[in-house]
Amino acid sequence: MVKSKIFKHIELESNFDSLSVENKAGVRYYKSPNGKWLPSVTTVTGWSKREFFKEWRENPNNRRESKRCLTRGNELHTLIEDYLNNNEDFWGDKLPINVELFKQIQPELERIDNIYAQEVPLWSNTLGLAGRVDCVAEFDGELSIIDFKGSTKSKKEEWIENYFRQATAYAIMFQEKTNITIKNIVIMVANEDGTNQIFVKKPLSYVKGLYQDIKNFKKDTE
Repeated sequence: MVKSKIFKHIELESNFDSLSVENKAGVRYYKSPNGKWLPSVTTVTGWSKREFFKEWRENPNNRRESKRCLTRGNELHTLIEDYLNNNEDFWGDKLPINVELFKQIQPELERIDNIYAQEVPLWSNTLGLAGRVDCVAEFDGELSIIDFKGSTKSKKEEWIENYFRQATAYAIMFQEKTNITIKNIVIMVANEDGTNQIFVKKPLSYVKGLYQDIKNFKKDTE
């Protein structure tokens, strides 16, 4: 595929420190620069669904599909990241179905520009969380936290509230790190049924739910 645009990247004064990662009792933790182990954003915002997904993955009939979905997510993220980084040769040996998913959502990626960060670690003393953000960039001209997803079929908005809370956490973390305000959170989903879904939200709408997730996680683990 011929690139239709060159994405501009913004150089920030802030450095994004690498964080050590460990899994403890099934929970992913990141070690912050001040030495504290912080649970991952994904774990905490998905905490209420953990038993459902655990049972689903442990079902022998679902193991192959679980592995396929993991590969799909990893390859789609890599394709998008390399594309936004203006790499000319980024196809590699990706599975054809995942290449097609990228091509499907590629026109929507043209709405992105002025990229501040990709796949960088973030952490927050305020939230007590850490993780890696997919992308911080302008989307339709507004600085946004952008998360990329692949899915077998289209999703109802009420099914993915945890995605919005996850992106809200990254918005808070990024502002805490850089003093730069995030205007929107954007979830971009490429579905294998041939549809794309683009959800654009305001992070303020999900702060209350995020803090409830944190409270529930602490109640169960501390």
